[in-house]
Amino acid sequence: MDYLSAITAFKPGSAQEQADQKTMITFIKKNPNVLLRENKIAHLTSSALIFNPAQDKLLMIYHNIYKSWSWTGGHADGEPDLLQVAIREAKEETGLRQVTAVADKIISLDILPVFGHLKNEQPVSAHLHLSVAYLLSAYEDEPLVIKPDENSGVKWITIDELSSHVSEPHMLVVYNKILNRC
Repeated sequence: MDYLSAITAFKPGSAQEQADQKTMITFIKKNPNVLLRENKIAHLTSSALIFNPAQDKLLMIYHNIYKSWSWTGGHADGEPDLLQVAIREAKEETGLRQVTAVADKIISLDILPVFGHLKNEQPVSAHLHLSVAYLLSAYEDEPLVIKPDENSGVKWITIDELSSHVSEPHMLVVYNKILNRC
């Protein structure tokens, strides 16, 4: 299923998510470059919460820009299969070799603000991430590797300790929304 069809087929769980879905669809239809970072206003990203098989822990990264424990994810960079983007980013950011999708359906849609910052010593202007999220699964015994240009930590965090690790309140809302759906 193409990304626009997948986003359109998603069943919002709240009025906010319904509004975000409508905004995303309208923006996608008006911006053929939405899969690329060259769209400086907003572009598609794909992220994932990665569960262990017992589903009592999440694999999180310490994000260098946001200074918070965070889910894995990143820019589509032209790739229309957003589930594959989420899997690719999970592997790149954690060192995992085996990552599987819990389901091929989107678990969350959000429009997330990105404040101006430096990346690789270059300024990045404030913009929006049209965030499409999935659920993934991995084994805890796989070796983990930091990706120094993006994160400075990778670890399994128990779900009940998540709020003490996440310093971005708006992201904790997103994570809790997803956890309540599982």
